Amino acid sequence: MTRTLITGGLVITAAEEIHADVLIEDGRIAAMASTGTQEWTADRVIDASHKYVIPGGVDAHTHMELPFGGTFASDSFETGTRAAAWGGTTTIVDFAVQSVGQSLRAGLDAWYAKADGKCAIDYGFHMILSDVNERSLKEMDLLVEEGISSFKLFTAYPGVFYSDDGQILRAMQKAAVNGGLIMMHAENGIAIDVLVQQALARGETDPRYHGEVRKALLEAEATHRVIKLAQVAGAPVYVVHVSAREALAEIARARDEGLPVFGETCPQYLFLSTDNLAEPDFEGSKYVCSTPLRPKDHQAALWRGLRTNDLQVVSTDHCPFCFVGQKELGRGDFSKIPNGLPGVENRMDLLHQAVVDGHISRRRWIEIACASPARMFGLYGKKGTIAPGADADVVIYDPAAEQVMSAQTHHMNVDYSAYEGKQVTGQVETVLSRGEVVIDERKFTGRAGHGTYVARGTTQYLG
Repeated sequence: MTRTLITGGLVITAAEEIHADVLIEDGRIAAMASTGTQEWTADRVIDASHKYVIPGGVDAHTHMELPFGGTFASDSFETGTRAAAWGGTTTIVDFAVQSVGQSLRAGLDAWYAKADGKCAIDYGFHMILSDVNERSLKEMDLLVEEGISSFKLFTAYPGVFYSDDGQILRAMQKAAVNGGLIMMHAENGIAIDVLVQQALARGETDPRYHGEVRKALLEAEATHRVIKLAQVAGAPVYVVHVSAREALAEIARARDEGLPVFGETCPQYLFLSTDNLAEPDFEGSKYVCSTPLRPKDHQAALWRGLRTNDLQVVSTDHCPFCFVGQKELGRGDFSKIPNGLPGVENRMDLLHQAVVDGHISRRRWIEIACASPARMFGLYGKKGTIAPGADADVVIYDPAAEQVMSAQTHHMNVDYSAYEGKQVTGQVETVLSRGEVVIDERKFTGRAGHGTYVARGTTQYLG
């Protein structure tokens, strides 16, 4: 039995802030007590004086090794989870992909194989439904029993991931019965494809046109539509990567009606904008993702949505493609730029900067980055908090440290940073994953294979 004692820090959870000592035994939180009130002995003592002691981050939206646009996301499960640990995230939920014509099982098994023995931190899976039919609908029940309790569908990407309204409705009806949570990429892909072709015909080929054709109104329209389909099915729905204030307004309206509608946004929508997409010399391609970056004036609405809990979660949608050789596939045709940004290492720090800037409170930081994603996806109690019985996924965070984000210093396997040169206050110092130190005072001490697959329950966020 190994015992670790973390002393003298300010323990911050979604529920409270308390100066406390934290005792860890056999990979779990064994006990907590006000600083100095217990005489505990331990094999290892970590002094967290003047630091925060926070739960490890839960990033509920990543795409490691995702095949997209004729190439693959540049982070493997090994490199991506190591980078996540560096950024204070100790659990990811990645997306296994069903290919059209294939079973859910075949897609899931392929992702198990990609991740097995490779991960530095714990991981779970959502399932992307690309082919809704009698067989895949039946398989949904089996996956929920296996701990894959959420399913993503798309109103975007016709010919790749797209599902029509009937398919979406049938998946939602199934989820209403088996307790699964339907996640929706909500953009009107059929209409967007028309606008893409029209833009290219006019010679509008630069990255900035990616943002112009994927209109905020088409995000709002699809968001409204999937909410109504979920209402018909009697199912909850979780809208991923909300970027536009018009789409957020649809979510807020539904929630005001008491509907089980949930929303996620990502750091890129809170900190970046169409100004980045318009950067010259094809640099804008680095910022091509879907939903796209919006004009800066959308950011205030998203921050407000996070404060009012109309948005419950901040995930990264980490899906990195290198500028050289990958983003460049779209030179001369923005529609061929692989969609995705790197961010799994940056999320906790950027959200701490939001605390410094006054957008959110410290407890809300932990809520949207740790507790709510854990609750939303059936992990809470084990992940997302510091409490007796929880996994000892703990971050010692220095709120006073200054850092400059840069591709020169990050650990993601990608040749640029979406936040190059951004100065932030706050930095991860030490990270424990199930009680094992994986980052030790800014040194990586973890290993591929430490991370284990986590079966998830159904959503704990309802009610």
